[in-house]
Amino acid sequence: MDMTITQKILADHTGLKEVHPGQLINAKVDIALGNDITAPITIEKFREAGAKRVFDKHRVVLIPDHFAPNKDIKSAENCKLMKEFAMEQELTEYYEVGQAGIEHALLPEQGIVVPGDLVVGADSHTCTYGALGAFSTGVGSTDLAAAMITGELWFKVPETIKFIYNGKLRPWVGGKDLILYTIGEIGVDGALYNSMEFTGEIIDSLPMSGRLTMANMAIEAGAKNGIFYPDSITEQYVNGRAKRKYRFYTSDKGAQYKDIKEFDVSKIEPQVAFPHLPSNTKGISEAGKVFIDQAVIGSCTNGRLDDLRMAARVLRGHKISSNVKLIIIPATPLIYRKAMKEGLFDIFLDAGAVISPPTCGPCLGGYMGVLAKGEKAIATTNRNFVGRMGHPESEVYLSNPAVAAASAVLGRIGSPEELGAIFLSP
Repeated sequence: MDMTITQKILADHTGLKEVHPGQLINAKVDIALGNDITAPITIEKFREAGAKRVFDKHRVVLIPDHFAPNKDIKSAENCKLMKEFAMEQELTEYYEVGQAGIEHALLPEQGIVVPGDLVVGADSHTCTYGALGAFSTGVGSTDLAAAMITGELWFKVPETIKFIYNGKLRPWVGGKDLILYTIGEIGVDGALYNSMEFTGEIIDSLPMSGRLTMANMAIEAGAKNGIFYPDSITEQYVNGRAKRKYRFYTSDKGAQYKDIKEFDVSKIEPQVAFPHLPSNTKGISEAGKVFIDQAVIGSCTNGRLDDLRMAARVLRGHKISSNVKLIIIPATPLIYRKAMKEGLFDIFLDAGAVISPPTCGPCLGGYMGVLAKGEKAIATTNRNFVGRMGHPESEVYLSNPAVAAASAVLGRIGSPEELGAIFLSP
């Protein structure tokens, strides 16, 4: 039987020759991931089950990133609980503040996740690792506890939708725009419990940062996972950083798909997702003039070095509007250090931005940029639900780093002509 890349990974982790969509399987897990919000519940369930040791101290990963550095007493207690558990279990992949970063940026960067892995995490954006050619998906805290104890978990094999991107990218259009456009086309439930398989000539040349962004937001279309075929770009990324042996999988030519969708990317301009859904997308030429109070460049979606470089290209020589707060959040300490050494921090500070340590922070309304009633923010984050970044009557607009940076300068989401003038100057 011909299989998709997702089916092949699941079959190999189940010990079966083949698996079929809809089939219930019990598969071995390579990495089990928790953070400071989800891990405390997982640890509680771990204790309730009577477990004494995790299945593999090298395969259970705990990252304090959502409310760390600790924002209040409750977050401090959660981080303390997670740290104590990591020490008790002698986990080799526990990262304290200073070494930790946003989990979905840190794990690929540190070679913890590798191509061909099966990864589960008690965080919905665990699907990010599909960019490396891994099957990765979010699970509940109780399921994570089961995986931490046994090293296995049950799955229903998803159907696969293939997305093909051809044509020529417009200036300032990248992975964030491609995935926002796609979600706008199919809706937030358009790939519900399906695998989103990203292919095409544009994908073949898309840098790893763009792939990570697209896989990260597969969940925003309801997908079980998003996945790319590993190739020379993947090899260049993982070579020298992978902590384990890896395997490249690809789909068979005769693999069956639930649907195949093709896009001409030359028709896609920079996208903005309006409140209150990631699917409420508009091209920048349709966005109108929305005045903003805040711009956030960071998160597990767009806090990588390429994203900061893009923002810096726009901000160089400019000052942000006096009415806007611009918050820059490098996703990991390594990204922070590289951005600083490249002089990006000087550009950000000269423009009037504030630079945060690595944290999820404002993305989920945690801290470092919570919105007040009536405030509007443009952000490179992944969700813009009601109250996502603060007050229920605030608004969040999603975009790529260039659009967010240019909007901070203008004080509003501007027209293509206004944004273009900033992009091309000084």
